[in-house]
Amino acid sequence: MSKKKHAKDGRLGALDMSLSIHGKDYDKQLHKLQKRFQEIQQAYLLHGTKAVVVFEGWDAAGKGGTIRRMASVMDPRGFHVWPIAAPTPYYKKRHYLARFWDRIPADGEICVFDRSWYGRVLVERVEGFAKKDEWQRAYDEINEFERQLVDDGTRVAKVFLYITPDEQLERFEKRLDDPLKRWKLSYEDFRNREKWSDYETAANEMFEKTSTDAAPWLVVPSNSKKYGRITALTHIADRLAEGVDLAPRPLDEGLKAQFEALKEAK
Repeated sequence: MSKKKHAKDGRLGALDMSLSIHGKDYDKQLHKLQKRFQEIQQAYLLHGTKAVVVFEGWDAAGKGGTIRRMASVMDPRGFHVWPIAAPTPYYKKRHYLARFWDRIPADGEICVFDRSWYGRVLVERVEGFAKKDEWQRAYDEINEFERQLVDDGTRVAKVFLYITPDEQLERFEKRLDDPLKRWKLSYEDFRNREKWSDYETAANEMFEKTSTDAAPWLVVPSNSKKYGRITALTHIADRLAEGVDLAPRPLDEGLKAQFEALKEAK
């Protein structure tokens, strides 16, 4: 099939899809990563640092599960997840980046995009929602958008999770059989499989043209969900922690003295 032929080309074709991690190692590494994310967030809130995390990838590749492992230990006052679907009528009348400018983080915040502005060069390209000249010029527009974020002090981490067609089909079946996960499936998920090779071509070109020193792509083989999660979260933590003082907030001696006075007065 053509999709197997395309898989031999570009960055996706270089992935080792057999990579996995043992359960005990996974639990240990996940615990360390979640603690590290807590340290990162308290440092961001203290210093006013900000970050954008982009998740792209195949349907059922594990984006949601990876985001949940990160979000579960974060304070929602400084952490936001933006699930990106088709633009509303309001945003359809505007430049496609407008809705993302409206969602970039303020000082002290970390914003996660579950799908992103890369839809212009992926689904909109493959499905014909964007004209050829529109998605072709989007590479430069996106690079400039991310450069402006970085120049303004925003850290950018970008992760793409990839799975094979057979693995995706197995995960679709599990979702279909699980009443609590059926909501994740749609006719569009099945239809997209018919254009697998087209999406691979678009993704490989996207990596080539938008993986920059300031905002590089990490492409993760995710046939093993646990391996995919740990690899993605490690990369994100490294990007967000780079150059940031993660030391905890110093103890306010005045606050401590007031607490001691309250204890004595009890």
